[in-house]
Amino acid sequence: QVQLVESGGGLVQAGDSLRLSCTASRRTFSSYGMGWFRQAPGKEREFAAAISWTGGRTYYADSVKGRFTISRDNVKNTVFLQMNSLKPEDTAVYYCAASRRTNYYSDLNYDYWGQGTQVTVSS
Repeated sequence: QVQLVESGGGLVQAGDSLRLSCTASRRTFSSYGMGWFRQAPGKEREFAAAISWTGGRTYYADSVKGRFTISRDNVKNTVFLQMNSLKPEDTAVYYCAASRRTNYYSDLNYDYWGQGTQVTVSS
């Protein structure tokens, strides 16, 4: 079982930045594609960003393109989500997930999930 733990969430104002981190419990982390999903109150969970096994390919939802950047450090078994120009509509619980599949846009393709970290953006 792969254990994922997110951190870095918090309360910020619109226009501010946050960096989320997700650390995996085992060295096989480098064999997985990694994704970030988010879920706002009363809304379904939605895709935000993903990165391939080697970090050579990245994928973003249209709603976050140009503002969010995903990266990974396989030596430290950690994936990051740098969030700039935050908006109130970015408010959600953000989840880190791991997948051995090659289609990263659907949450059905992920095998392991973290517990989530809260991001709140005030206006």
